[in-house]
Amino acid sequence: MRITVIIIILQSAQRKPMPWNIPIFLTWLRVLLIPVLIVLFYLPFSWFSEEAVNVAAAVIFAVAALTDWFDGFLARLWKQTSDFGAFLDPVADKLMVAVSLLLLVKLDRTYVLFAMIIIGREITISALREWMAQMGKRSSVAVATVGKFKTAAQMLAIFFLLLNFPDFTDLILLLSATY
Repeated sequence: MRITVIIIILQSAQRKPMPWNIPIFLTWLRVLLIPVLIVLFYLPFSWFSEEAVNVAAAVIFAVAALTDWFDGFLARLWKQTSDFGAFLDPVADKLMVAVSLLLLVKLDRTYVLFAMIIIGREITISALREWMAQMGKRSSVAVATVGKFKTAAQMLAIFFLLLNFPDFTDLILLLSATY
């Protein structure tokens, strides 16, 4: 029993502490904006007009989307990339997109099928990346330029859907699901 406790203590002492820097902070900010976005749509409309809620939601989403670009850019620029950041960043992205799509389905601003395809694809690709990483072949499923365009298209479409400006956004969402 004592040997087990000593081994656990030694193992925890050997672990690297979670890196804390501006890129990681931006990623955590994106995660923390998700519940703010959710709560916004559950406020009584007597407090704010529907248009005000739509604009606020779109602005919150835009800030979160911009942190997605800035965290990676700054991490590479300042040489602050980390395994933890590489893990947390796509998780934050997937959570932000999935929650936004579920809100949009609830608000009848997009189709359930589109949301299911996109969320299913994101989960599948994330699982594939983790599986390949365990096999030591993470580079086989590394993020490609087409994936960055897909993410930009998704975020642009979600932004306009949150504004309740649906023209062409369902088409953009559907096209982004095919990449």
